[in-house]
Amino acid sequence: MNRFLISAAFAAIATAPAMAADVGISINVGQPGFYGRLDIGGFAPPPVVNVQPVFVTPVPEDRPPIYLRVPPEHSRHWKRYCRQYHACGERVFFVQDQWYNHEYAPRYRQEHGHGNHGDHGDHRDNGRHDNGRHDNHQDPRWIDQNGGDHRN
Repeated sequence: MNRFLISAAFAAIATAPAMAADVGISINVGQPGFYGRLDIGGFAPPPVVNVQPVFVTPVPEDRPPIYLRVPPEHSRHWKRYCRQYHACGERVFFVQDQWYNHEYAPRYRQEHGHGNHGDHGDHRDNGRHDNGRHDNHQDPRWIDQNGGDHRN
């Protein structure tokens, strides 16, 4: 009986971190921890990390490049991480963090109302603040290597 109780205790301890790690955190465009595709429509071309666009598979020259903010490790090993951003078949420029943090994010928050804590209006968009403009964006933290989305 004691062995059973000890085994059950170890099993409970071993599964506790897995259950604790199943907490969802949402980071939106314009926030400091956001990584993903940026719509630079109203901005001048941003300062980028790479001089030429990076691509994994051949991409037609007439297709415009996309702009991404990614962690440095992801840009250095792009072939390994491009699927997480659905960008393996795209020409990619990686924007500089300083530009994102000091120009893009503040302007995005201002134009889209992020960070306005006085707004207590009707939010029937289920927490979405992009009004459907970023429907193709998926948070890379929830995407597995086969492109499956593992959000709840």
